[in-house]
Amino acid sequence: MDSPVALGRLEVARPVPTRGACSPEREQSAHLNGCVPLSHQVAGHKYGVDKVGILQHPDGTVLKQLQPPPRGPREMQFYSMVYAEDCCDQCLTDLRQHLPTYYGTWTSPDTPTDSYLKLEDVTRRFQKPCIMDVKIGQKSYDPFASQEKRDQQIKKYPLMEEMGFLLLGMRVYKTGSDSFDTYDQHYGRGLGKETVREGLSKFFYNSDVLRKDAVTGSILKVQKILEWFEGQSQLSFYASSLLFVYEGACSPGVVRSDGRLTPKACEQNNNIAQSLSAMFSLHKKGCVRTHYQAKQDNGVWTTTQLPNGNRGRREEGEELKRDAGQDTGGDVEVKMIDFAHVFPSDGHDQGYIYGLKNLLKVLRQILEE
Repeated sequence: MDSPVALGRLEVARPVPTRGACSPEREQSAHLNGCVPLSHQVAGHKYGVDKVGILQHPDGTVLKQLQPPPRGPREMQFYSMVYAEDCCDQCLTDLRQHLPTYYGTWTSPDTPTDSYLKLEDVTRRFQKPCIMDVKIGQKSYDPFASQEKRDQQIKKYPLMEEMGFLLLGMRVYKTGSDSFDTYDQHYGRGLGKETVREGLSKFFYNSDVLRKDAVTGSILKVQKILEWFEGQSQLSFYASSLLFVYEGACSPGVVRSDGRLTPKACEQNNNIAQSLSAMFSLHKKGCVRTHYQAKQDNGVWTTTQLPNGNRGRREEGEELKRDAGQDTGGDVEVKMIDFAHVFPSDGHDQGYIYGLKNLLKVLRQILEE
């Protein structure tokens, strides 16, 4: 089995994500073996627009084209290491639950030089998937990037170090119009400390209600990822993202006579989250003392943790599920993606942890609205 060291000291940073329209129809049909550009991609390299991109295989999996060396081989090594059949490292086997399932590599017989990672399509089980891509961490470049690349990334994402996360793109299902609203990286880059809560809340608003059930599910999933990061010290992640998906249809299968999905179920889903807002308000007043307390220090976000903080998060997760009467995370997926800049480490990934804590802070604020 490959060890974390096998990920190597490779120097080139991830290319800046670009956006654009879907490929022309002639390009889609020209791709062999029935594969077509991924229609619901919200961020990253797009097939037909960039030199590399993401395709949908006829079997429902996602094909992510390998980036040029060293980025592509490094990402393939990471997936191979985590999903190795003989992997006995509990840290890595526990990580699998937070990643798309990896099915190895795929190549077309007509273009054998083009290789793809074959991955689970996290959105496949959803009828009307609402999707959001959030880059996590305080740096959008890895430790081996050139000074020129560092300066470029800092200029491009000036608030990354302070906020710890950045919205790269999202699409949100609107029940009233039975259509999707989309937001690209330019929208995300325009969000600052004072506007990020409102900006992220758009992902959970379907034109009828704020989907607090989806916010709750997202909090539960992100908490689990945070617990994994706080328990491991062998890997550091740069320019990696979280992919959020929830069911925009609210209650799958419920449709109106005109064929559109009814928003009524959204209200029912929202009702189960009302007590959670009250619970978080009590936490802020100090009635529950085993959870996070977030504060601002000289305008810079910092997150401090009271004694038994890990235990507090587990209890909080149980309270979230118990108060909701069910595991509300079931209708939400949050998966880690993009691993072209994962490196061995001898300590905790403080940049990623910082980003997760600040993202959780914003999600809790949205839940309290």
